[in-house]
Amino acid sequence: MMVDPSDEKSAMREPLIPNSIPEEKVAGCDLVGSSSAQDLLIMKPNSAKGGFRTMPFIFANEALLDVANYGVMPNMIIYLVKKYGMETADATQILFLWSATVYLFPTLCALIADSYIGKFWMIAFGCLINILGMVLLWLSAMIPQATPCHENACAPQTLSQLSLLYASLFLISVGSGGIRSCTAAFGADQLTTITHKCGVKLLEKYFGWFYFFSSMAIMVGMTVVVYIQETWGWRIGFGVAALLALLSAVAFFLGSPLYIRLKVKAGLLTGSAQVLVACYRKRHINLSSHTRYHHSKGSRQIHPSDNLRILNRACAIEKHERDSVTDEEVINPWRLCTVEQVEELKSLIRVLPLWSSGIVCGMTVSQTTFVTLQALSMDRHVTRSFEIPAASLYMISLVSLVLWIAVYDSALVPLASKAVGKPVHLCTRQRMGIGNVIAFLSMVVAAVVERYRRNMSITETQLTGQHPQSAFPVSALWLAPQYVLMGVANALSAVAQTQFYYSELPKSMSSLASTLFTVGLSAGSLASSFLVSFIDSATKSGGSWVSNDINAAHYDYYYWLLAGLNVVNFAYFLVCCRAYGPYKEPLELLPAEVDKMIDAQDP
Repeated sequence: MMVDPSDEKSAMREPLIPNSIPEEKVAGCDLVGSSSAQDLLIMKPNSAKGGFRTMPFIFANEALLDVANYGVMPNMIIYLVKKYGMETADATQILFLWSATVYLFPTLCALIADSYIGKFWMIAFGCLINILGMVLLWLSAMIPQATPCHENACAPQTLSQLSLLYASLFLISVGSGGIRSCTAAFGADQLTTITHKCGVKLLEKYFGWFYFFSSMAIMVGMTVVVYIQETWGWRIGFGVAALLALLSAVAFFLGSPLYIRLKVKAGLLTGSAQVLVACYRKRHINLSSHTRYHHSKGSRQIHPSDNLRILNRACAIEKHERDSVTDEEVINPWRLCTVEQVEELKSLIRVLPLWSSGIVCGMTVSQTTFVTLQALSMDRHVTRSFEIPAASLYMISLVSLVLWIAVYDSALVPLASKAVGKPVHLCTRQRMGIGNVIAFLSMVVAAVVERYRRNMSITETQLTGQHPQSAFPVSALWLAPQYVLMGVANALSAVAQTQFYYSELPKSMSSLASTLFTVGLSAGSLASSFLVSFIDSATKSGGSWVSNDINAAHYDYYYWLLAGLNVVNFAYFLVCCRAYGPYKEPLELLPAEVDKMIDAQDP
């Protein structure tokens, strides 16, 4: 179903921040008599803070972090083997654990930020810790005694050497987790002073460009910084990464006077626990149309929704509690909660099924290992003298992701609007669904290409009488279509899911909302690992589908299995969408509510 805003056709083709706005409404946003872009983005009385003027600082903070971190990660396996004398298996295990902590800490940091310290201070903490971790990693390369291997001779590793290494990796995980847990949500918070309806219209553009710059930064890190390491060595390579981490922090702190800092709703985790406990304690209550509910003073929502109605017992007022509800000090929050607390927990529970439908898409876009092995047995020459590294083909996916985000708003949406004669706009769940379909197509293409590659390889083997140890005449560019589809699927899913979670979950959970997509990718990668292990065990007797011998294996069967999982998952996604309910425009925040959300201590 297409969501058609009621704005004028030309509004869809206006730039994000136009020089002037002659109309009273643009994209359905009330301008309150404004005549400039800044008035569109900033509402009184907080006109000195927030808005898109803060985006350069926030985008620079995230982009520089990604350049630094993704510039370090690809060659870390080589660093551990050559400078620490580790076995490949041991080094790989360390990096798997490091990767797990990189995915884990954003969620933990998001919960801490939403419940206790706020997003600004969590990002600030992450910046400082990330710098410390990068500096320690740089020192491990700078100080000769910090590594056991020198000039192809390796001494036994010492406790102090490993402690320095592990401390640097741990601090980088914590620091990047603190930043990534909050940066996307913190940037979206800067739109709080826009009328809420207008803010929702702009969220899609904001999250799209956020992932655009992040993906561009990842590409720079995986090419430029990696090239510096390989050309000028670890000392300069890690030094550049440490410098970028420092610049990331500087960029963030430079924007401090302009940031809006939303108040932290203390005890977010505690509040959810209180709802569950209160609901259990009142499990005997029968709810009716005459039931009274406890709500916060001044709240516009005085009755809970009918969704997950069983939780409404937590805020239902019993007869013996009616005299105490006017006195907040005597209310036992573990027995009587507010309507707001109940609705917050409901909103989190309601998005979980849709979140789980993104795991299979995460499995699909993470299929790079087998594709790299395929590329190794294919012709990767662009010219006679230049050969594309097998692992570098993954850049095709990143490039397609970046191009899709850039083209979607600037070309596809205007063209679609022109074709149908009215403004069109795909809502978040529509884009998530399209992403699932494209993920399915990527696996179909992968299966077909692998079948063709395998048949050609076997034919080549039969003709030459030996197993081809080098590339045979099938271009590795045959792998490009599936990488392109993976990139587009990832772009649609990343932007749509992040926007969906941020919009549907309460502001008090915004940091957690911005990490849910990453958690889904992590779950997808973990599910892929289990699936590969299961397939290997189940098919080993007749020849493993995922054997090291790429021609004896059947990677095409594996891709067809993933395609089938995507079909089942798409049906599950449609069921989840139907259960979630139709798209609803959020209530427009009143100026008093906006002021209440903004931290009064904000300097």
